[in-house]
Amino acid sequence: MCGWKNRLAPPKRSGLAASSRFLVLALLASSPCSPIAADSLRKPGVDLELVLAVDVSSSMNLAEQHVQRDGYVSAFRHPDLGRAIASGTRGAIAVSYLEWAGPGYQRVVLPWTIVGSAEDAKRFADALSTKPIVAEAGTSISGGLLAAAGLLAHGQATGERRVIDISGDGPNNAGLPVGPIREMLTGLGVTINGLPVSLPHDGSNGFQSFAPRYLASYYENCVIGGPGAFVIGIDDLAMFEAAIRRKLLLEIAGLPARPRVVSYTQPSSPAFDCSMPGTVSR
Repeated sequence: MCGWKNRLAPPKRSGLAASSRFLVLALLASSPCSPIAADSLRKPGVDLELVLAVDVSSSMNLAEQHVQRDGYVSAFRHPDLGRAIASGTRGAIAVSYLEWAGPGYQRVVLPWTIVGSAEDAKRFADALSTKPIVAEAGTSISGGLLAAAGLLAHGQATGERRVIDISGDGPNNAGLPVGPIREMLTGLGVTINGLPVSLPHDGSNGFQSFAPRYLASYYENCVIGGPGAFVIGIDDLAMFEAAIRRKLLLEIAGLPARPRVVSYTQPSSPAFDCSMPGTVSR
């Protein structure tokens, strides 16, 4: 029995504007109760629909952007990835690569691609390696999630699971609040996993005003959600490749464990006000 009207009702406190209406329409299109979703009967089945939503805000310098991109390229070339894909019930995933920054910048770098073998994964990596590196102002996690929702609504396959893998080097500081968007996505069974990137920038970056592990805690409290959601944080440039590969393997395998953060420190468990960037309520 279909009940999408109730499931898509936004939270009372959301106050979302035109962009949120796009999200509702996008999620309606992807709901199994929607007439639009009838097309899914003709789509190939995969174990996972995965949106890689990658932060390209200008607070990351060019060297860091290259290391980040190379981390994804190397992960898809690694033989462990092909083995993880082959271990699934259907032996294939659908993946797309999205870059985002401020609320006005979201770019699909690679559209939906079916990856069913190590050779497919290598072709995806090769295609990604040829794309230009860009940097844009602003960190709108909400905008990145909205764009990822649109991709999921118009996927080229039907997945057993739907995951948004979002990286970011700061809290949501532009565009719509992130909380209500997360709630609508997770309410429809979408998992949001996080890759918070906290790299030192000699005082030129807002991270220097944050307590240790702040960004990982922000992601845990305000960004991730859904079945089996987890955070793997990065605070050392040398950790990018290993952290990205580990996160992709966990997502593809569908493991429920919450891995500890890279360079783990004991969390202080602050209470976050997710409506305000960089705010902790005591």
